[in-house]
Amino acid sequence: MNSRLDALRRALQNHGFVGLQNQHDAKAIHAAIESVAQSIAERHRDNPRLLLLGIANGGIELTTRLVRLLRQHDVTCGHGTIDISFHRDDIGRHPIPKEFAPTLIPHDVNGATVILVDDVLYSGRTVKAALDELFDHGRPAAVELAVLVDRGGRCLPFAPNYCGLRLNVPATDKVVVRLDPKHPKNDAVQTVSYAATDRQP
Repeated sequence: MNSRLDALRRALQNHGFVGLQNQHDAKAIHAAIESVAQSIAERHRDNPRLLLLGIANGGIELTTRLVRLLRQHDVTCGHGTIDISFHRDDIGRHPIPKEFAPTLIPHDVNGATVILVDDVLYSGRTVKAALDELFDHGRPAAVELAVLVDRGGRCLPFAPNYCGLRLNVPATDKVVVRLDPKHPKNDAVQTVSYAATDRQP
């Protein structure tokens, strides 16, 4: 058994992997999502044209939970999915889409207030791609951004309107959010550390 573990560690080290660290547990994550939902409710309680769109893939489960919590705050909203596959600025290097959910918008976006939802905000490139996809479908009255984790490191001028958690991690680290649809007690926010010479996608 020890030899297997040693072999696994060596394989991870060969790929620049250094370590995995838990940043937030399920309890903190649930409180953060509730805080985001409450802030949205306070701003949009009387908005009849509110639409939440989860950015595939990370924003889908977060959108589902926000919609459920907003109903508890007596806020009704449409919800769907934004697929950014063909608006990514790295599509030349990675032509195979990473997303598994197609764009699904339940009603006309023209004149609607759209909240884009994602699990992690980093460079801002994903948000830019989501905006490009959204405006292919119409012209919203306003677009806002809700994220569970803002890890900083922006390359484009985007800031979240609603943010649950903030992390300050090195550029060489990757932030991994796990929102388990069936077992929320397993939710976690973790950072994966890599060697400084490795560049992560």
